[in-house]
Amino acid sequence: MSVIHGDKLGEALAKASTMSKTVIITIVNKAYVEGDKPMLDLFLDGFWIGEGTRDLVDNLLIVTMDQTSYERCRFLRLNCYKLETEGVDFVGEKVYMSDDFIKMMWRRTLFLGDVLKRGYNFIFTDTDVLWLRNPFPYLSPNQTLDLQISTDKFKGNEWAESNPINTGFYMIRSNNRTVSLFDTWYAKKDNSTGLKEQDVLNKLMHQGFFRKLGLRVRFLDTVHFSGFCQDSRNFTAVATVHANCCRRIAAKLADLTRVVHDWRRYKNSSSVDGRTTASFRWTNHTACKNSWRD
Repeated sequence: MSVIHGDKLGEALAKASTMSKTVIITIVNKAYVEGDKPMLDLFLDGFWIGEGTRDLVDNLLIVTMDQTSYERCRFLRLNCYKLETEGVDFVGEKVYMSDDFIKMMWRRTLFLGDVLKRGYNFIFTDTDVLWLRNPFPYLSPNQTLDLQISTDKFKGNEWAESNPINTGFYMIRSNNRTVSLFDTWYAKKDNSTGLKEQDVLNKLMHQGFFRKLGLRVRFLDTVHFSGFCQDSRNFTAVATVHANCCRRIAAKLADLTRVVHDWRRYKNSSSVDGRTTASFRWTNHTACKNSWRD
């Protein structure tokens, strides 16, 4: 596989970076920018309606997998980088756990490892994650933490490796330990047939590799970093909502649109006392539940 970066990646990272060399990264392809309400547009809506999130778009780098998504990104006047991979088609929807889906996830891992090697810390976010509040106050600023990663279901202990990790949202610092993690992780690609990259990282963790590297890892509570696998019950504390436990883009769009409506209903509530906010609940994620029947 031939990979082309050149100086354009360095320029794109420098433009989107904060003073502390931290970038927010998401990756899209044609399937995420087309349709009546594309996933990228809904993702950006989160930054518009969220609390303290609008300025974060300045630090957001949209990595595009094809020409159509690159052109859409440029049209929206965002920070864009076209990831070119010769001989591989990453254009259409890649259905969860299909061969093409797994290939795209590994390509993502290789790219993000390159970002770490360039000395940049980053938050990686899937495009099906709505940012409803600035997540930085809920992420520890402790520079001895190497990785802070979201979970499908939080087990109650933010340091416990029993938490099932989700690579759809995480913050990672660039250092020798994290570069080694990504190198080892990607090296497992050809010996992990039928496994997505998240499964392989989970396996490495349970085999003690995190401890072997001396990685300090914090597992994020779903109260703040919510998802469809386990909803946050606290509207006053939720920062992000991830359409995980969902198989298709159309289902994700339908249920994330309901999340936007729920959030607006919460924000428009005239009362802010505890009794009112405690009564808010997310609408059932029906489309995503039904997506597994296909």
